[in-house]
Amino acid sequence: MKLIRVRRRTKQEKRFSNDMGMLNAKVTYVTKTFANIPYKTLHKYRETYYGKVKDCQDCVISN
Repeated sequence: MKLIRVRRRTKQEKRFSNDMGMLNAKVTYVTKTFANIPYKTLHKYRETYYGKVKDCQDCVISN
């Protein structure tokens, strides 16, 4: 049994981009888990409407 794993989880989020405005995007989180408890996010990226994959650093999470 492995104690440390790297997992991917995709969920739908509302994001705000200055160029496009408000958008719903599928955001994938790559997290490191210890005994199924996530403790560090390694990377997160999103898929655009056109199928391109972009880093989440260029989007601001809207409130």
